[in-house]
Amino acid sequence: MNKYRSHNCDELRKKDIGKKVLLSGWINKKRDHGNLLFIDLRDNYGITQCIIDKENSNFLTLEKMQLETVIKVDGEVVSRSNETINKEINTGEVEVIIKSFSVLGACKELPIPIFSDQEYSEEIRLRYRFLDLRRKKIHENIILRSKVISFIRNEMSKLGFLEYQTPILTSSSPEGARDFLVPSRLNPGKFYALPQAPQQFKQLIMVSGFDRYFQIAPCFRDEDARADRSPGEFYQLDLEMSFVEQEDIFNVVETLLVNTFKNFSKKKLLNEKFPRISFKDSMIRYGTDKPDLRNPLIINDITEIFLRDDVKFDIFKKLVKSGSKVRCIITKNTKEKPRSFFDGIDKWAKDQGASGMAYFTFEMNKEISGKGPVGKFFSKDALNEIMKKTGAKIGDSIFFACSKEKNLENITSLARNKIARDLNLIDDNIFAFCWIVDYPMYEKDNETKKIKFSHNPFSMPQGDIDNLNFDKPLEILAYQYDIVCNGIELSSGAIRNHIPELMYKLFSIAGYDKNQVDEKFSGMINALNYGAPPHGGIAPGIDRIVMLLANEKNIREVTMFPMNQNAQDLMMNAPSNVSENQLKELNISLKIKK
Repeated sequence: MNKYRSHNCDELRKKDIGKKVLLSGWINKKRDHGNLLFIDLRDNYGITQCIIDKENSNFLTLEKMQLETVIKVDGEVVSRSNETINKEINTGEVEVIIKSFSVLGACKELPIPIFSDQEYSEEIRLRYRFLDLRRKKIHENIILRSKVISFIRNEMSKLGFLEYQTPILTSSSPEGARDFLVPSRLNPGKFYALPQAPQQFKQLIMVSGFDRYFQIAPCFRDEDARADRSPGEFYQLDLEMSFVEQEDIFNVVETLLVNTFKNFSKKKLLNEKFPRISFKDSMIRYGTDKPDLRNPLIINDITEIFLRDDVKFDIFKKLVKSGSKVRCIITKNTKEKPRSFFDGIDKWAKDQGASGMAYFTFEMNKEISGKGPVGKFFSKDALNEIMKKTGAKIGDSIFFACSKEKNLENITSLARNKIARDLNLIDDNIFAFCWIVDYPMYEKDNETKKIKFSHNPFSMPQGDIDNLNFDKPLEILAYQYDIVCNGIELSSGAIRNHIPELMYKLFSIAGYDKNQVDEKFSGMINALNYGAPPHGGIAPGIDRIVMLLANEKNIREVTMFPMNQNAQDLMMNAPSNVSENQLKELNISLKIKK
């Protein structure tokens, strides 16, 4: 026993009744019953109820004490009466009678209450993050994060991986998001970059003859915040393996994630062997490459229906002839839904910037017909063809939209999720993982119309390497893959291109000449010329994994000290101004835009 405590605040049980104890912690809550004062004393581990009666000389002092004051209590453990047992806490069968106490840390008036999980503005929560972190829910989230990381480290070791650390100060990369730049004092006018990911280094580790690498890696990207992405920095489970094919990566990651999610959550896994969905199919069936497979609704392409003479929906027919497509969503047994449900989806789509969602319900009287505003424009043969193509039945309804492909994918993806939520089709007690595979190596930039890499530029193309058709780059697929859970992308990965000549060729298609590749990727391209093994890897996001396990919608709730939406640390006042002397040492002068 040290001078502050004999037990923590989650430790005392019935077996400790009669013991003299020392407890230290924060005053979480007080309840004044006149002759008795009840104090919930809280530390990292839990809560113990302490009581003091009016006869004690310390009563009045404790009665006036500010919540969140840190105190040490000297007292005796006693049993609670049956009617006062608190089953919500582990120490609920006992309490401590206070004999004496001392203040270890005084507390000013609180800007936010600690014992409540009430929502407060982002600004006040982040400015007083040290207080926010005391609150039960977020405190438990951060402890969960630590336990998840420890578990993952242990599992990776079981799978034969060794952990290695890669540099934080490195060179700038021309691919991906904006770099955070660090000026070099010893090399005036030159800059380091904080790594967006240890991509090149982990490949160099494979070239160095190490077989299975992993790292809980910090990554730095100067990009805007989102609910599932922190501005500035984040952590990922970075891993790489030598002498592997795509399936070898999948087996390792599936084993890891299944074990992790089973260990830390009571939710069910929809599949322990994750389904593989091609990028092309995912964009058609779900409108996104981040599908939520808890949602049973599927998107179907029915463009060809609008080329029929017996379909008189002229607005869509004209759009289809000009290159637009039509895709639809079937909802099962919705014939009894009120008109307001269908009109609500149409209005919602217009609010999203689309032209709306047309709809009707398949019904059978003497013959098949479409009940709804546009059902009359479809013949019975056309309706039968739609049912055959989509698997729709009598009593089902159809929502459909028409637009250019990119816009169509966006609105149908959003509509699929909106309709499923409105119909309560999504089971929130499930984790649904999948692999998105067969990404195109290249895509066309919408603005410049130039060919660019669609994913990772260091990926291996699929097919016969010696006979690839480089004249049709948009048809080349790559060994690139994403892992998705409940509509959230956890990671991207790839089998790497370890052949220098092929890398030069692939980069040339994206507009890089040999000198540019040698300059920008000198370390890696040089290493690949000295005997590089086939290798591949992936990097699941730690923050997003914990966010799912903690059942949180915002990554801020599982990050200890996050920045705000403007990439500012309000608590530490960063970024901040620096002195002229610091700038002078770095040979930097500032020219601020007004």
